Amino acid sequence: MTPAQIGQFVRRTRRAQRLRQDQLAGAAGVGVRFLVELEAGKATAQLGKALAVLAALGCTLRIEPPPGAADGDRPT
Repeated sequence: MTPAQIGQFVRRTRRAQRLRQDQLAGAAGVGVRFLVELEAGKATAQLGKALAVLAALGCTLRIEPPPGAADGDRPT
């Protein structure tokens, strides 16, 4: 996903839950400006804050390694 796609996802999900930006920002413990920039697809948004926004929306994030790159298969 790109930062723009993540921003669009956050915006759609927030609107589907009928939340204003200030309400979601407060629930996530971030500033409204951060949320506005995240929804706009700002590439340099802080990961921890973005995760807090996703958690406040009730979303989960799943990251999977590529095939054949499981932790046990990686050289140390």
